[in-house]
Amino acid sequence: MAAAAAAAAAIANAIKASGVVVQVTPEDFQTILGKSEKPLVIYAEGGFFSKKSQYLTSYKGFAFFTKSAQPLPLGFAVEIVKAGKIWIPG
Repeated sequence: MAAAAAAAAAIANAIKASGVVVQVTPEDFQTILGKSEKPLVIYAEGGFFSKKSQYLTSYKGFAFFTKSAQPLPLGFAVEIVKAGKIWIPG
């Protein structure tokens, strides 16, 4: 019984630590960037069989994630941080 309670607590803490990640289409991601005054985007290339561009940004307390077969045009006002990998909780 104690082991089950400990496992439940560990899951709850993991959810709190990961926050809320919302997966959106590349078009919706660009719309969200347009609403930010100085957007910061984390960018990485991922994929096992084919490379995909992956993007992560924060807006109003939520983290928004998208992936695209082609790089997205982000514009000059976007600050980009290149990451080796973006891991999104499954």
